[in-house]
Amino acid sequence: MVSAQSCTISPRVSLRQVARSSLLRAPPRSTLVVIGNFDGVHRGHQAVIASAVDEARSLGLAPVVLTFDPHPSVVLGKGTPSVLTTMARRVELMERVAPTLTVVVEPFTLELSELEPREFVDRLLLDDLGAAAVLVGQNFCFGRGRKGDIALLCQLGKELGFRARAHELEGDALGAFSSSRVRGALGSGDVGAAGQILGRPHSICGRVVHGNARGAGLGFPTANLETSEELAPRGGVYACLVDRIDKEGARALGKGVVNIGVRPTLGAGASTEVHLLDFDADLYGLQLRVHFVERLRDEQRFDGLEALVGQIGQDVARARQLLSSRAPDPAANGAWN
Repeated sequence: MVSAQSCTISPRVSLRQVARSSLLRAPPRSTLVVIGNFDGVHRGHQAVIASAVDEARSLGLAPVVLTFDPHPSVVLGKGTPSVLTTMARRVELMERVAPTLTVVVEPFTLELSELEPREFVDRLLLDDLGAAAVLVGQNFCFGRGRKGDIALLCQLGKELGFRARAHELEGDALGAFSSSRVRGALGSGDVGAAGQILGRPHSICGRVVHGNARGAGLGFPTANLETSEELAPRGGVYACLVDRIDKEGARALGKGVVNIGVRPTLGAGASTEVHLLDFDADLYGLQLRVHFVERLRDEQRFDGLEALVGQIGQDVARARQLLSSRAPDPAANGAWN
């Protein structure tokens, strides 16, 4: 949200998320604008946002994030990239870092992609967002054919009267925190490494649909998820935390074990199935968010159902031990993360 002293928001839009830059109606030179994709809202993103909010406060400006949806690759016919977080989830996570933040989700269109760099700055950053300062990543490009870079942005800033600079992402001994590193970790099933970069367990969202009830017949009933576009980790068995999502928001539902794969012993086909510990209630039709805490094992084919049931029992016992000290994150308002 932006204070009334520094920026006036159109009453037609939420203070949390603005559907396009032209709806913000920000007075000239009243905002500090951070531009980025922010997929995953990992620890590097979180540090940039927190620093931008502090800088905006010191300059008497309103902090604004500018991001784009859909991803430019989709509009330009270069394919659909896998995403770590939906746009709604990104907004939620960014505002958890900085409650005073306004997030502008600008529709990325062919028309927008054809803007020359100066037009991009004039129309979006100055006319719509009222930028007095602009913060971008080291590899930021903008304008038609990606002609604009940080050097041009700084040059335009000097000409047009706004400050511009590139930020550096925080990192660890393995390098800068990045969405690509998270995707790599998930691709190998290392959800622990992914969680270290994100600052929380990676998660996916899905709706509970009817399955073949084989889990219930084995003594371990499962919720079969029809998942969203969020990237799932490599197939296998994981200890997890599960939130229920409804119109009131997300709240912790329970702890469990999730299997991603083809269930080779049962020959039941590809699926994402969650067994909730100590839980017995109808979940059909509900939206769940599954947080991957630790990989337990690969999927494997067993000689028979008795061996499969024995292994599931071991998985459940290990998950129970691993998750015993976990509690909902106070910052998540009753959800796990």
